[in-house]
Amino acid sequence: MHPIGRLALFAMALASALPAATLQRGPYLQRVATGEITVCWRSDVAQTGTVRYGTSPLVLTNLQSSAVVATNHAVRIAGLQPATTYYYAVEQEGQTLASGANLFFRTAPGPAYGPSVRIWILGDSGTANAYAKGVYDAYRSFAGSRHTDLMLMLGDNAYTTGTDAQYQTAVFAMYPEILRQTPLFSCFGNHDGYADPGMTQGEPYYDIFTFPAAGECGGVPSGSEAYFSFDYGGIHFVSLDSAETLRTTNGAMHAWLEQDLAANTSRWTIALWHHAPYTKGSHDSDDEAYLVQMRQNFLPLIEAAGVDLVLSGHSHDYERSFLLQGHYGMSATFDPLLHAVDGGDGDPLGDGAYVKSGTPGTVYVVAGSGGQLGGVQADFPHPAMAVSRVERGSLVLDIEPERLDAIFLNIDGAVRDRFSILKPELRFAGIAATNAGVSLQWYSRPGGSYALWRAANLQSNEWVMATNGIPATAPVNTLLLGGESHPSAFYRVEVEAP
Repeated sequence: MHPIGRLALFAMALASALPAATLQRGPYLQRVATGEITVCWRSDVAQTGTVRYGTSPLVLTNLQSSAVVATNHAVRIAGLQPATTYYYAVEQEGQTLASGANLFFRTAPGPAYGPSVRIWILGDSGTANAYAKGVYDAYRSFAGSRHTDLMLMLGDNAYTTGTDAQYQTAVFAMYPEILRQTPLFSCFGNHDGYADPGMTQGEPYYDIFTFPAAGECGGVPSGSEAYFSFDYGGIHFVSLDSAETLRTTNGAMHAWLEQDLAANTSRWTIALWHHAPYTKGSHDSDDEAYLVQMRQNFLPLIEAAGVDLVLSGHSHDYERSFLLQGHYGMSATFDPLLHAVDGGDGDPLGDGAYVKSGTPGTVYVVAGSGGQLGGVQADFPHPAMAVSRVERGSLVLDIEPERLDAIFLNIDGAVRDRFSILKPELRFAGIAATNAGVSLQWYSRPGGSYALWRAANLQSNEWVMATNGIPATAPVNTLLLGGESHPSAFYRVEVEAP
């Protein structure tokens, strides 16, 4: 036989001798940003890993590989376009472990005004039983074909001690469909730490998740995966560790948070940590040090920075506050006249949405019934709460540039709470008729562009676009519509998608 032929046969035999790998976990998505994402999975054979990706499920011509020989893979893909859907497949040593049209991710939109962002939020969901599955199924039925942009977990993700095996059944075997398509972020719960009583961040939690400690996804680098921040579109997220990290005002986490919030310019800000600052559910925020310390030491900083929403778990129920400001003491000291910026129910169909237009105020949510369900304190509900329910479910957020809509969806698929926060920014500063036409002014900020619509009367619904592509300036946009002289004309301004 020709020597080249013998060499080819030897190479083929060597390739066939490689052990076949089997997918054990995932794939799942981490660390999404405008231009990058991290794809993770586990196999039963230690090999190098590769992600193939492209904008069509049939054309995965881009490759990103890791030189690390391992069973647990976290492959970072950079150089992506913002707000773009990519399909992907995961491989090891040329063998495809997972592929198909149901494997895709969407990069984050930029900070300019954009489309609505859908976020699904679970707390204390790690029961790995029919209750957790029921909460998941209720959300999937509710969402239908609507894509979920982010998934947030509020700690105690895997009972009872946060072991790797418990994470496998409570998270990866429970939510496989959404994890293939939606990036997951979390905060650390007390049960997530029981696998490492020494509090040295040796828990499986830190091996499983890949969080942006170096500021890869926006925000000030924290240097720790226990607490970090990230940006998604016009939303800034802060994840804190209320279980193992020092909770004092002179600690590293507090100092970092102060820097991060001072640098934040996002339209919306959401914070999450496990131990709820206000609760009278299965835990009592008057009695437990973790909860008291987070309320007393972190809420003044959170509220001074204008944080809109705080998400927590730990209590195994659902509780949601009024729009609050300035209450850091025990529940008996709560005074609605002093501490409720808006003491209504926040429901657009009820008392009306909470409005933040240059005013302070934060809404606090306890969503700790994604799997667990517990009893309540004798003095339940907490007086700061507008709604308190002892039932399993999850929280759903839809966030637009000027509007945050939230619902609590119970295990039966019923909406059991609804509230909205409005942050109107597009409002007219002035209108005047001149010899040259109509001069319009509205408040705005840099980034994105606007379209102006005109109608003869408000009841006709016959709006006609007067002009579009108007660049945004700050703090006031001015536009002269030449030739406009109709005395009863009405105008509206809309943000154009980036």
